[in-house]
Amino acid sequence: MRLAAFLLLLPLCAPVQAADSARARMEAFSKGLHSVTAQFAQSVTDANGRRGDESRGMLALEAPRQFRWETKEPYEQTIVADGARVWIYEPDLQQVSVRNQSSEEAHSPLTVLTDLSQLDSQFTSAEGGERDGLSWLRLTSKAKEPEFEYAELGFDATRLARMRFKDSLGNMTEIRFDDWKRNPGLPSSTFKFTPPKGVDVIGDVRPEAEVFPVGG
Repeated sequence: MRLAAFLLLLPLCAPVQAADSARARMEAFSKGLHSVTAQFAQSVTDANGRRGDESRGMLALEAPRQFRWETKEPYEQTIVADGARVWIYEPDLQQVSVRNQSSEEAHSPLTVLTDLSQLDSQFTSAEGGERDGLSWLRLTSKAKEPEFEYAELGFDATRLARMRFKDSLGNMTEIRFDDWKRNPGLPSSTFKFTPPKGVDVIGDVRPEAEVFPVGG
């Protein structure tokens, strides 16, 4: 699982008063949050300890089910969930894949940020203690076939700073966040995707979904 123009940018750093646990910091961070944007840097370390190249980009989330994840370097990739479908565009391959957006997206730890009610309904949470100057919350999905073994969210005094998750193959993904913006006025186009002309579109979706390139 890897998400923009901004009309109104407000500081996300809501003060956290006497937050003595990662759960308390998360609740303070997410209170009143309906949409959010951030910059990210992501790296993956495989089960043998080999670390891949770091990728960078931006993400946008909006309740209840919309997100955009754009990787800018070292390669470009765009993932857009519009509430009904998930589009994945890889310019280097000149390819777009599309699938129905199912309940599995609700099990992403990031969706909890804009819908705190999912925390207990979709995950089992446990305090992970202090590490690297952050307070950590560990999440285990309640899904029958979870996408990851566990996820850890690391909070500083005001915000989510890092997220780590381990998949079933033993790969560890770490994401560092910066430049959070709280409840920006995101245009509707942020969560819409139209395949560029000339790219291949593949996928199996419900009949009403238009899965063909514009002008194709």
